[in-house]
Amino acid sequence: MAEKPAEKPPAASSGGEKQDPAGPELARAVLDAALAKRRATQQRPRPRGEGGDGTGRRLRGYSGPGPDPRDPQLFGAVLERIMKQRGWQKPKAEATVFGAWEKVVGEDIAKHSRPIKLDAGVLTVEAESTAWATQLRMLAGKLLKSIAAEVGHNVVTKLNIHGPAAPSWNKGPRRVQGRGPRDTYG
Repeated sequence: MAEKPAEKPPAASSGGEKQDPAGPELARAVLDAALAKRRATQQRPRPRGEGGDGTGRRLRGYSGPGPDPRDPQLFGAVLERIMKQRGWQKPKAEATVFGAWEKVVGEDIAKHSRPIKLDAGVLTVEAESTAWATQLRMLAGKLLKSIAAEVGHNVVTKLNIHGPAAPSWNKGPRRVQGRGPRDTYG
């Protein structure tokens, strides 16, 4: 036969000593302490921005079927929103002219030309030969329309098309007029 462990006799209470609660009294004491702690944290104001939406309230749990600021976002959508907020649409459109030249003007034209600079709406294009430069000058209206369709209106307003560049001694926007260097190829 198995013996039961001996139970501790209740501690003798000597007047002013406080006994530790046991059983249901212990559960009640723990519950009261947790409720008191919860009331104290609810009354304490939260720092601003703790909720993630700037209102101070915290978003909790399942976000639901609708859109939520905590949902994962597509990188392109986030990038577009940042560019609109900072006013970068025009620099982006100008960069698209150079970065996606083949897509903007077409594969055949892109093989025989390249954009050089874009300044105040005037795009300078260099053709690989004088024949292609002449052809591009005839297609200037069509090129302007295709550029406007791809990157937006008023990004490129005029085309400056020239043939292949010959060696030049002119450096920079300001230069001294004259005959140039002598005895270079002498």
